[in-house]
Amino acid sequence: MALTKHIPNAITSMNLLSGILGVIFALEGRLEWALPLMILAAVFDFCDGLAARLLNAYSPIGKELDSLADMVSFGVLPAIMLFKVQPLDAPVLLRFLPLFVAVMSALRLAKFNIDERQTSDFLGLPTPSCAMVCGSLAYFLHTQGGVPAGAGPWLLAAIAVIMGLLLVSEVPMFGMKIKKGHKLLDTKRIAFLVLAVACVLAVILFKQDWSLAILAVFSIYIAENLIVALINSCRRGA
Repeated sequence: MALTKHIPNAITSMNLLSGILGVIFALEGRLEWALPLMILAAVFDFCDGLAARLLNAYSPIGKELDSLADMVSFGVLPAIMLFKVQPLDAPVLLRFLPLFVAVMSALRLAKFNIDERQTSDFLGLPTPSCAMVCGSLAYFLHTQGGVPAGAGPWLLAAIAVIMGLLLVSEVPMFGMKIKKGHKLLDTKRIAFLVLAVACVLAVILFKQDWSLAILAVFSIYIAENLIVALINSCRRGA
């Protein structure tokens, strides 16, 4: 077998390694390292599919390896990050509820592997998007000294439940990966890119923590998809 056939799987393995290192740092409470490693895992996750398409190096093991890597980097890692910033004096159920994200991520990935409807776009929230919201929020709260006193443990518990349910929902979500024959830019994607750039510029202009840019961008992605789905649902019901 040609060496090029192994390149996508090697990149996927780097995704997995980044996620494992992120989990180690998160368990140690060093979220300042965990989030960058999650972002690095996302870069590898994007590149492995791109490499597979460019090299025509698809394989069944690559598909399974990709899901296993994503489970660690975008399922376990963000769940642990949320868990680490949950107040220690929170009720037991609320303290461990952020781990709901990991469980729903596993279900999401298993569902994706057998769902032939999800080729260029998605049904339900993609695990990397969920991870970026949870990870950037946990990182930001960590840098600010923890969950705001007024919010209490309910804030992260509620976010974990909402994100978990979105992962296994049937809400249509557009993808941003480049695929042959797939029209990348349309109205909703252009709107998302414009809003994303505006958020990044606002964070820079007002000198806010960089993690807020990630949180805002992926929150916009979720909100836009939910709004579009609601509008389409109302049109069908009219």
